Amino acid sequence: MKYASDRIDGVQTPIIPTIAAMVRANPGTISLGQGVVSYGPPAEAVAALPGMMADPQLNKYQAVTGIAPLVDAIAAKLVNENGFEIGGQSEIMVTAGSNSAFLTAVLAIADPGDELILPTPYYFNQEMAIRMCDCTPVLVPTRSDWQLDIDALARAITPRTRAIVTLSPNNPTGAVYTEADLRAVNALCAERGLYHFSDEAYEYFTYEGVRHFSPASIPGAQKHTLSFYSFSKNYGMASWRVGYVVYPVALSVAMNKVQDTNLICAPVPSQLLAAQALQLGRSIIDPQIEALAQVRRAVHESLATLGDLVEFPRTEGAFYVLMKLPGVDDALAFNRAMVERHKVATIPGFAFGLTDTKAANYQRLSYGALDAATVAEGVQRFVAAVHDWYGR
Repeated sequence: MKYASDRIDGVQTPIIPTIAAMVRANPGTISLGQGVVSYGPPAEAVAALPGMMADPQLNKYQAVTGIAPLVDAIAAKLVNENGFEIGGQSEIMVTAGSNSAFLTAVLAIADPGDELILPTPYYFNQEMAIRMCDCTPVLVPTRSDWQLDIDALARAITPRTRAIVTLSPNNPTGAVYTEADLRAVNALCAERGLYHFSDEAYEYFTYEGVRHFSPASIPGAQKHTLSFYSFSKNYGMASWRVGYVVYPVALSVAMNKVQDTNLICAPVPSQLLAAQALQLGRSIIDPQIEALAQVRRAVHESLATLGDLVEFPRTEGAFYVLMKLPGVDDALAFNRAMVERHKVATIPGFAFGLTDTKAANYQRLSYGALDAATVAEGVQRFVAAVHDWYGR
């Protein structure tokens, strides 16, 4: 018997469960791996849920695109924070997280064999989603500072290209793409008849005065731009599974077909909580971002003590550091040694498309999931593990 499709066999195995299994097998390990925040959703928003769930009509299927209070709140947020309004050009779809939105969008726009351009290093779930749809991820390296190479993106376009994907602030690098570069990508998509997939899940996580920019705010861009957002990071709602995508009206039928088949509607309690969170507003999250900024500075200072063993651009977004270490024969052996000998875990760079591990051993460190003291201890363990492995 054939147990799995060739298409799924060709998709990489998720790295997070692999590292999590190592952590579970070594009690006391500090995980600087998974990309979540340490805080949860606003307590007052959670407290309001039982009263809202008393309505028996909420036990029935709800609108495919999302409950009206949340969709209206998102529309207002897009105007106030992202600089564009729906205005009959776009529609909003609430999904079970941003990953669900991305997969829905790929299914809606692409046929088997079509191509989507991914700057590398990429977010692995996006690369996996493209392959699951029997499409081809076309990988285009970013520059040494992890910023976009616009000329390289343009050269990668072929007759089968359907979209260019950008993720800013970026996972795994922490890079915040410049407004000029995002405008250039969006203009390139308009010129070549492509969609611009703009993943903005980390939109609130910027530091040192750097600003996030939404490409859909460019006049005329909504006709070819899909913007992806998430409550998992901003509002600490990772397990609640709620995100949303803003997409051109011309894709309404296709997007609804996919959503209705796979999901019907996003979980209603999660949608109600998201609506409450948006009513409280971004200001309730600002203190968390300020605290993360302090952790970020401390992480950079600690990693700098590794001297020439490590290279990492001091990027200004999300809550990641992507480091370049000297090459290794077996990258996962390095991660296993870190966990077993030093009780600390990070994510290897090959999961993000940096597969030449003999040339460089890239590691992604996440500093968002733990309190500041635990992050500091974890980074010190990482520094010790690097010295131990490389013998200097």
